[in-house]
Parts: sequence; structure tokens; C-alpha cells
Amino acid sequence: MMLMNKKNKMRKKEDIMKIKVWSLLLIALLVCSVGVAGKTKREKPLVQMAILLDTSGSMEGLIEQAKTQLWKIVNELATARKNGQIPRLEVALYEYGKSTIPASEGYLRMIVPLSQDLDRISEELFKLKTNGGDEYCGRVIQAAVEGLTWTKNNNELKVIFIAGNEPFTQGGVDYKGACKASITKGIIVNTIHCGDYQTGVRTYWKDGADLADGKYMNIDHNQKIAHINAPQDKEIIELGKALNKTYVAYGGKVGKAKKERQKRQDSNAMAVSEEVMVQRAAAKSSAQYSNVSWDLVDAEKEGKVKIENVKDEDLPEEMRKMSKEERKTYIGKKQQERIKIQKKIKELKNKRDKYVAEKRKSMSKDKTLDSAIIKAIREQAQKKKYNFKKK
Repeated sequence: MMLMNKKNKMRKKEDIMKIKVWSLLLIALLVCSVGVAGKTKREKPLVQMAILLDTSGSMEGLIEQAKTQLWKIVNELATARKNGQIPRLEVALYEYGKSTIPASEGYLRMIVPLSQDLDRISEELFKLKTNGGDEYCGRVIQAAVEGLTWTKNNNELKVIFIAGNEPFTQGGVDYKGACKASITKGIIVNTIHCGDYQTGVRTYWKDGADLADGKYMNIDHNQKIAHINAPQDKEIIELGKALNKTYVAYGGKVGKAKKERQKRQDSNAMAVSEEVMVQRAAAKSSAQYSNVSWDLVDAEKEGKVKIENVKDEDLPEEMRKMSKEERKTYIGKKQQERIKIQKKIKELKNKRDKYVAEKRKSMSKDKTLDSAIIKAIREQAQKKKYNFKKK
């Protein structure tokens, strides 16, 4: 009997040990799976940028610089990395100082909220017209800080660029309070005075930037952009057009309209100069140019949709009669075509950059909107632990 009890006790101990071992193994597996899931789901770093443009009567040159140099700014951000990752880019657009906007609204309006849809930003920039009015800097900064959906994560880069030429003190909203409220939320305010440096200092543009950890800059808004043609331009432009054929619009009329807008923005860029079209083609080859809201290739790649779940009526005509497997194959083929074209554009763009850099050595430095934004973005991004790939 005693021998039986001893054996039972031994078995119980062995069973308890086995349970402990299996429990530890299970915990270890759970920890590993959580770690792997955490790495897989890690969000890309985010850059949020609001551009506030004075569209009063004297600002035609500023608008011209903004609409022609958007893609150059995007291409600069395409070289940014944080922890080895390429950031997502969201851009918002405001106009202020236009007399056709009601005084009760502060002569300002939000044109586009923070968005990854860069074609929409381009389209709206090309639509902008100037008209005389009062420029309320404090009020438009306040509107952008309170009216946009900014991330609450202050490790991300959140910046406002406000450009204009009238005193920063105009209007009923105190610019000091607006700038302090902005930086309290981790949003940097950069000020760009369209005119000489000292006038901007005297009219408090520098003070506005200083209050919100920003950079004060002055530009010549009437300076004509010096466009440099390079041997690679023709091929880059043709590849940019070919890139459009890899986009597959979904979502019915809305998707189709956005695909048409893509084509129109190519035309807008080309109407300015070949260089602007080259910059746009390069931007379309970057991770910042994302069209998940209407393009099946981007949407499938980012996990926003499953091809097999898209309704027939939301598909383009050429895909509706395909089987589910044929649809997957079709989108996969388009993705591979896009990757190949984008790779070639990037190779040509690198050669072009070297060619242009040599040409610019003998030219005077630009004091334009794009050069001001790029300089500030680089400095402020580096403080947020970004680095920029050498061109």
C-alpha cells in the first residue's frame, strides 16, 4: 500500500512538471508570436504637412511656384527614411486673403484636408486664382491646427508652412496664441515671407516661426523657376505615361474619375515644362504617391482590399468577365509592370540629378517656395531621427 502511494506521488510530480514545461513553452510561443505580429503591423512613420497660401491679388507668382514645384518637394521626401522605413506623406492645402471668401469665414478656406491623394492637391493648386483681400495669418494657422486631423504622436513630423507678404499681425486672432497652441500639439509652424528678409522680421513673420519652433525664410515669389532640360527627360516622360497604364480603377464612377484626374495632372505638369513633368513622373515612382482609394494595385498591395471580394460593378469593364484567379493574376501582372517601370525611372532620375547638379553649379541659388520648404523639412525631419539618402 505504501509502495502504491509513493508511485502515485511520483506520477503526480511528473504530471505537474510536464504541465509546467508545456505552460512555459506555450508562454514562449505566445511571446514570439506577439513579437512577430508587432513587427509585421508596425506603422510606417508619418509626415503631415499643411500648406497655407496667401491668394490675395499680388500672389500670382507664389501660386505659380507652388503648383509647379509640388512634385519636387515630394521627391525630396521620397529620399527620407526613419528606422529604415519610408514615411507616409499627408498634405493639406489652405488659401487665405481672398476677398471672394466671406469675411465671416476669415477670408480663408480649407481646400483639401490632410490627404495622401497628391493628384488632388495638384489639381487644386492649378485651380487657384488670386483676388485682393485681408490676410489673417493668426486665423488661418488656428484653422489648420484645429480643423485638421493631426496625429497625436509627437514623434511624427507635423509641420505647417504659411506663405504671404502682409504683416503677420492682421486679423482678430492673435498670431502669438495661434502659434503657441500649434507647438503645444507638436505642430511646427514655418513662415515664408514673400519679400525681403528684414521686412519679414519687422512685420513679425520671424516671430511667428520662433514661437512654434519653426524656421523663418524669405523668398522671391516672382522669381521664374529655371527649368533645366537633361538628356534623360524624354525617356522619363514616356515611362511616366506608361506608368498610368498599370493603374486599375475600382469603385465605379468615383474610381474612374480619379484615374482621369491622374491623366489631367500629367497634362498640367507638361503644360508648364518638361522638367515639371519629369519631377511628377519621378514622384509617381515613389512610395509617397499612393492611390489606395481608387487603384486596385495599390489597394491590394497595402491590404486595403481583397481582389476576390470586390463586386463586379466596382471593377473596370475588362475585369468583370474574369474568374477570381484570373483577376488576381491580372493585378499581379500590373504590379510587376509597375515595379519594372518605376525602377527604370529611378535609375534615369539618379543620372539626371547628377547632370542637373553640374549645370546648377554655375547658376545663382534659387530663393523660391520649393527650396524654402525642402530646406526646412530636411532640418526638422533630422531632429525627428529621419535621415535622407544621398542623391
